[in-house]
Amino acid sequence: MLPADSAWLALESPNNPMTITVMFRVEGLTAPRLRDFLQVYWMAWERFRYMPVKRTPAWFWELDRVFDLRHHLDVVLDRFTESALQKWVSERLNQPLPSYRPPWKFWLVPNADGGAALLLRIHHCYADGVSLTSIFDRLCSASPQQYPAIYGAQQTEGFSPWVSAAKTRFEELVGGAEAPEAGAAKQSPESGDHEHGYSELLDKLARNGLKLINELSDFLAEPEDTPSDLKRPLLGRRYCRWSVPVPLNRFRLIAKAANVTINDVLLSCVAAAVRPRLGVIGPALEDAVLHVAVPVDIRSRLPEDLQPEPGALGNYFGTVFVPLPIDGESALERLYRIKQETRRLKKSWQPGIAWGLSSCASLIPDVLRQPLSDMFYRKASAVVSNVPGTPEARYIAGCRITEQMFWVPQAGDIGLGVSIVSYAGQVQFGVVADEAVLADPKMFLEDCVQELSEFPGGSPIVV
Repeated sequence: MLPADSAWLALESPNNPMTITVMFRVEGLTAPRLRDFLQVYWMAWERFRYMPVKRTPAWFWELDRVFDLRHHLDVVLDRFTESALQKWVSERLNQPLPSYRPPWKFWLVPNADGGAALLLRIHHCYADGVSLTSIFDRLCSASPQQYPAIYGAQQTEGFSPWVSAAKTRFEELVGGAEAPEAGAAKQSPESGDHEHGYSELLDKLARNGLKLINELSDFLAEPEDTPSDLKRPLLGRRYCRWSVPVPLNRFRLIAKAANVTINDVLLSCVAAAVRPRLGVIGPALEDAVLHVAVPVDIRSRLPEDLQPEPGALGNYFGTVFVPLPIDGESALERLYRIKQETRRLKKSWQPGIAWGLSSCASLIPDVLRQPLSDMFYRKASAVVSNVPGTPEARYIAGCRITEQMFWVPQAGDIGLGVSIVSYAGQVQFGVVADEAVLADPKMFLEDCVQELSEFPGGSPIVV
């Protein structure tokens, strides 16, 4: 396994399993249609027939030779109200996936109020949110009569591109003086051109090296979060909830009027909801520090020969630690302070550094792994992940998807995860929280949504 994938096996703990949970609300989806769909289309990704196996000192993908789709799909015929469904999904989040099979599973609840619910739990070692979104984009068509045109991928170990790229970079470094000389010889026969090209190469390496040292120092020096109710020891029992859909246009209007991004508005909503749940008040709130870990896709930042193929599984994201303005006294103040921080972090190398450091987790001895995890996750009190879906409604197995939601895992001692999904012109917030840090996720979500009404021109939202 690539280190970036096996890292999620090394970093998980009994209180925080590294599983992603996805839920669709689908009109009219039946068990036979879903079984046929999964057998043909989902299983076209060969990796889903493989499971991670530890062989010291590394992890490997091993084919499940007794694989049977029936082990990975349960149909629950009970009738669920909306509140009962939310409790049932929470129970699935606390249910461990078996280690002797590929760690992913679907549940179909065809008789839930508001339409069938399709739930997927999958270990993070298979894919990140962008990879899963790409898969469902390929499998879920824009018309009920349309079949997926391009889908599936063969299982490979994935080391070849990295070995080849490392060899190429090494050859460029060792023979770096020759490349400038060849180009320079066409322009001038003077021997000084050779030294000039070599000097430029060394100068570039030195500048990049200094920038890397500076960025790494800033990353390591980032202060830890202030002790708060969100940093209580975890109990290992988690609850999840999701909000009512909110029109995406509400966020767009606020973002356009304030000259910020939609993501800034979303983080501002989270900051407002977090503030009253810290247990920090008065003057102490002004000095309090609270970061949220925000995943950032780094695919476009990788060298061209290392960028994954479209539709490929894997983990290609880093993390930025965004300080939330929890002492901000107005919605606009929080929004503009978040804008300033996100602009600064966008220009940094922090996502790549975080991706590289976390990838080392499975390569280092167990005794050193915990300090690495602490270095990362003591810097944050929550994880906030924003996944943009398709602007138009999609269909799975010919049935219309009315809602999409997902919940992110939280590594280390982080007990709160906030997920934000945009789909078909609407936005929904989801929260998953350990019982120790957030007793009422529903109220937290209501505060996230109601923050939109605090911006100038905002109107109340019925939750």
